[in-house]
Amino acid sequence: MGAAIGWGALAASSLLIGAWLGLARRWPKQFVGLVLGFGAGALISAVSFELFAEGIRLAGGLPVAIGLGVGAMTYFLAAGRVAKMGGGAALALGAFLDGIPEQMVLGIGLAGGESVSLGLLAAIFVSNLPEAIGGATDMSRHMQRKQVLLNWLWIAAFCALATVVGYLVADNVSDELQGGINGFAAGALIVMLVDSMIPEATERAGRTTGLVTTLGFAVAAGLSLV
Repeated sequence: MGAAIGWGALAASSLLIGAWLGLARRWPKQFVGLVLGFGAGALISAVSFELFAEGIRLAGGLPVAIGLGVGAMTYFLAAGRVAKMGGGAALALGAFLDGIPEQMVLGIGLAGGESVSLGLLAAIFVSNLPEAIGGATDMSRHMQRKQVLLNWLWIAAFCALATVVGYLVADNVSDELQGGINGFAAGALIVMLVDSMIPEATERAGRTTGLVTTLGFAVAAGLSLV
């Protein structure tokens, strides 16, 4: 249990660090775009290697496909409700919807006696930072600093709690359900990336975004192979 609390808090802490960095100063528009692009690459790696491929290995194609569809539709419908709140809200929603299942997977693995997946932990941490930096930067245009930090605090708290929940329910989670959880996170991430994160990064940083996104993918993919 202690390990689940510690690793869960560590992974979720990147949301608070990113939010604090986003509010610490007025970052140049291009810098925020490049950070978002790097994070998008890291998330593509997480979808490919730590979520989708791992889900297929555990449960086969059907549970992952079902989870993928449910996660995609959940983000799509929820994002429609917060669309008027701006890009920051969309990034916060994405961090929440993909962070919960990602960290549940982390807790399930710990309960099974596995060592912590460095690739998954790195993907969560590396991708959370840009999401939170970009989200907090945008949200600060419409909210007070304290309110922005509180929003990211409760998101981080729920994500950290998900690791503990995953640890506690691991004995009752079948491979099929875990594969579905992986698929849900992957589906939510893919829609968020195409709908919000990549377009915003490209708008802010221009064509250079593609290069930085590739770098983010390479870094996260390399860590997943460690």
